[in-house]
Amino acid sequence: MAALGGTGAKVGINYLKYYGRRALAGGSDSSLERHSRELDEENASAIYNAFSKLKGGPLKLAQMLSIDRNLLPRAYADQFVQAQYSVPPLSYPLVVKTFRRDFGKEPLDLFESFGREAAHGASIGQVHKASLKGKSYAVKVQYPGVAESLKSDLRVVKPFALRVLGLRENDVDQYFREVEARLLEETDYSLELERSMHLSVSSSHLENIRFPKYYPELSSRHVLSMEWIDGQQLDLFADGNPSQSERDLIGQALWDFYSHQVHDLNLFHADPHPGNFLVSEGRLCVLDFGCTKQITHEFYRKQFRFLDPNLQGNPILLEEALRDLQVIITSDTKKEISQIISLCGTWLELLGRPFRAGTFDFGDPGFLKAIYDLGEENRKADYLRTMKGQRGSPDTIYVNRAFFGLYSLLGRLRSRVKVSLPEWLKPGNNA
Repeated sequence: MAALGGTGAKVGINYLKYYGRRALAGGSDSSLERHSRELDEENASAIYNAFSKLKGGPLKLAQMLSIDRNLLPRAYADQFVQAQYSVPPLSYPLVVKTFRRDFGKEPLDLFESFGREAAHGASIGQVHKASLKGKSYAVKVQYPGVAESLKSDLRVVKPFALRVLGLRENDVDQYFREVEARLLEETDYSLELERSMHLSVSSSHLENIRFPKYYPELSSRHVLSMEWIDGQQLDLFADGNPSQSERDLIGQALWDFYSHQVHDLNLFHADPHPGNFLVSEGRLCVLDFGCTKQITHEFYRKQFRFLDPNLQGNPILLEEALRDLQVIITSDTKKEISQIISLCGTWLELLGRPFRAGTFDFGDPGFLKAIYDLGEENRKADYLRTMKGQRGSPDTIYVNRAFFGLYSLLGRLRSRVKVSLPEWLKPGNNA
């Protein structure tokens, strides 16, 4: 609270400087826009620096928000994207303390070698490289106190998030509870181990996918040990010089991975940022199942009904589907209902394009630009900000997060991917 209080003071000072600069510069549109951009950059930097030092809930929230860049002003998105990669590491004595608590032993009592410096740092924990009997291990160690402080972290950081996003607390309370529930799951490495092994086995038939081997005997609630895999981080691979066939192969593997888990298992990897994937020996390697989402079959049917081609251009069916998912609520006026149907129809046409194409080229820059432009237009739309009420199931948060992240990764890969509708939505199937 002291750290965020200090950050709040910096933000307040930045606003004072902004008003001063604006008064001195006069009222031209270009100068006002420049000073507004500078204010966002200064505030975003101050908030991210505080979050990265606090780790835990604040940093995880920054990571989540950065996946869908339409949620944030550009300056915040540019700052928060750093949370997807690496953050200041935890000191080694605290790593030792975690091992003593969970195993009654130090790292070098379990491994022949154990790197004192973290190979990678994230929001909930950091990874160390270790070795034992000729094998290399990636050992994820949770930051001490993260689980215990998570609820209070989110309660303190919530006002920052609401202000940055321009949201009303009453309208989004159920979504914050959903985020809190998933984050608490992420602090349970025993659950992560169970789901990692289950999803790895359940997805092992997919082509060009690799999963690390997990070691329950070297894992605990706060420590997770898995096979160390050398490879190139997905964004570095994408930004390098792979051939189009290599881009297509990795992109297809990524698409098939999500399609199988969402449509067949209803349990899926819900953290699609590039730091969680490697390209290793020509295959896609999935490193981290810390954030997973289980959805019910009933919710799945309601959510993915929006891929039904019959909804396109049929406002009556579309309204029925939106009411079923509680996007349209009983208190909405006729004007609001019309606005929602129009907006959702535009989004469905855009986001459903890959499913109608057979083979879709995610390398088309116009596709992602259209998504970002429409998202930015929605973010600034006054009529959306004035609509009140809790809309939609909180389960949609992580489904949308998964698919926005997936589209973004495939766009960065510039992959051409074979896409088809789920079997139950194909013409002639009455399931």
